[in-house]
Amino acid sequence: MVLSEHDVSAVAVTRAIRQGDMASLEALLDEQPALVTARIRDALGVQRSLVHLAADWPGHFPEGSSVVELLAGRGADLDAAVLNGNGDETALHWAASSDDLAVLDALLDHGANIEADGAVFTGGTAMSDAVIFAKWRAAHRLFERGATVTIWQAAALGLLERVRDQVADATEDTASLTNALWHACRAGQLEVARYLVEVGADSSWRGHDGKTPLDVARESQNGELEAWLVDISASETDKERD
Repeated sequence: MVLSEHDVSAVAVTRAIRQGDMASLEALLDEQPALVTARIRDALGVQRSLVHLAADWPGHFPEGSSVVELLAGRGADLDAAVLNGNGDETALHWAASSDDLAVLDALLDHGANIEADGAVFTGGTAMSDAVIFAKWRAAHRLFERGATVTIWQAAALGLLERVRDQVADATEDTASLTNALWHACRAGQLEVARYLVEVGADSSWRGHDGKTPLDVARESQNGELEAWLVDISASETDKERD
């Protein structure tokens, strides 16, 4: 079932989910059991499941975890992908992007796949969205709950031993080390950044959003990391002059 966002039932169920009105939501699902697997289509043609509505931006809707529990109990597909969006994100991706730990935990508690692909930009898991959008609480919670991490995700989370292990396995080239450095600096992870430079990452790379590791380190407000990167840059300039 695909309903326009202006459909009477779509308006009612969206309002109930966004307001955390559990009584109204239960009544709607009692009256129309098929509604639990319906999709709501917006003006741009994007089709959201009801579970997506509970996790949608900006997240943190009242009774979010209870809404997920109810929908899961009524047969909602917690791993349904959004259709016609910027990716194939599940509700878990959206909860991660909103840093909504209550909904994130509820989804995982009721069986959502923590490794489901579909993230924007990378096509990866919810962990990818959490790190890309700098939602550090969600990223750490996903890791605590067993999510796998790539080297750049591990770098952003400050997981130095995970980064070392991936480098030791000789699976990472200079480009991936440099990308990991960029993310470490964005997250203010000094020790990880030091290590990555030691093993060959390029601290002068102008990468995502046209920013260098120093640019994003400044945004992280880690003064020690920023000072260290400035010193590296000065040293490289001196070498070039020599």
